Amino acid sequence: MKRLGALFTALCLVALLWAAWLLWAPRQAEPIAPPRPGTGWHIPGLPRFPLPRLPELNLPDFEWPDLRVPEPPARPITSPVERILIEKAARKMTVWQRNGAPRHFAIALGFSPEGDKSRQGDGRTPEGVFRIDRLNRQSAYHLSLGLDYPQKRHRDAARKGGYDPGGDIMIHGQPNQVAKGYKVKGDWTAGCIALTNAEVEEIFAHAAIGTEVEIRP
Repeated sequence: MKRLGALFTALCLVALLWAAWLLWAPRQAEPIAPPRPGTGWHIPGLPRFPLPRLPELNLPDFEWPDLRVPEPPARPITSPVERILIEKAARKMTVWQRNGAPRHFAIALGFSPEGDKSRQGDGRTPEGVFRIDRLNRQSAYHLSLGLDYPQKRHRDAARKGGYDPGGDIMIHGQPNQVAKGYKVKGDWTAGCIALTNAEVEEIFAHAAIGTEVEIRP
């Protein structure tokens, strides 16, 4: 009887140890799969809780504000003009005055601006160093400052070639027949240098006969 009791006790102890091992033995964790759209997260052994659908919002397109600091307006010419530089390729005129910063203007040229002018009707703006030789308030354009073209070299070349070198090259404003405030687009002159009416008024008021005007390609 004692042996049977000891055997029973041993069997009970083995059963208890086996049950404890089942409860505490490490198990490999089941991976949690990512949710399918609209199903929500699901942990095995727990009920599934679907994620709520958010309403679609129709928001207007967002436009970033312009954060650039605007350039201050250029100060007008207030003292005598000492020199004018015209850069044809850049369509740019720079005017130096006796007192104050130089002024820069966008310009229009002759309808065929590439190259130096040589003859009447070629639509080119001449290149070289010239002088203002006349100021005309009764121009066909809004004010004009005439340049001393053709010079001797132009006349000599035209005489040898048997053609007319042309003339009446000016810095002027817009045609008198266009509406006030209108600016003709592109290169439209017959070889002159065109500005807006307000710009030519500014230069006309401070430029004198004899002022140097350099025109570069």
